[in-house]
Amino acid sequence: MNTYSSLGGVVLAPPDPAWDARAAKQAMRERILAERSHRDARQREADGRRLTAVALEQPEISSARCVAAYVSTVSAPGTLALRQALRASGVQVLLPILLDDEHLDWALDWPPAGDAATGSAGRHGPEGIGRAEVLIIPALAVDTLGNRLGQGAGFYDRTLRLVDPTVRVFALVNESEVLDAAIEPVPAEPHDRPVDAVITPNRCLRLPPRRRR
Repeated sequence: MNTYSSLGGVVLAPPDPAWDARAAKQAMRERILAERSHRDARQREADGRRLTAVALEQPEISSARCVAAYVSTVSAPGTLALRQALRASGVQVLLPILLDDEHLDWALDWPPAGDAATGSAGRHGPEGIGRAEVLIIPALAVDTLGNRLGQGAGFYDRTLRLVDPTVRVFALVNESEVLDAAIEPVPAEPHDRPVDAVITPNRCLRLPPRRRR
């Protein structure tokens, strides 16, 4: 914010890197959400099947006994087919529940009606994420350094602080949402937690080792 000196002139405040990062993130969110809103429903369904196939090819996911996932929004890459495939193979799937203190509780994903989790059975509290051998988390974009753009609430950044560094973290995005960090990096703030890999309907891209901040 600019201030006025005693002589009446404007004194320019130094740039605020945190504000710049937040503003850049918000602009990127708005662009990607707008692009997602135009995706055809049939295309999203086909992408969900292809994304499931790519995810199940990853050894960490295919060999896990317990995986943390999430219920995708309408415009995001779909997770229903992946969750069904994991449950069918005997894998326990944990889903997040938003708590009032801005943390995530975790509940078992039972065979739901439609695409809604029961949200009440088998709840394990925020520390329940420690049961998961693999995390599959949402993102709006991920760059090639592993920086993840979320919705801005910070739920997953707080969750990742509770996760052992040996647990692999996969983010799901559309192919166009994998950004070259040398050209269009995802702005990163000190509290942001990077991911280990990004899965699209076309591939799994392994990223640099996760940095502990």
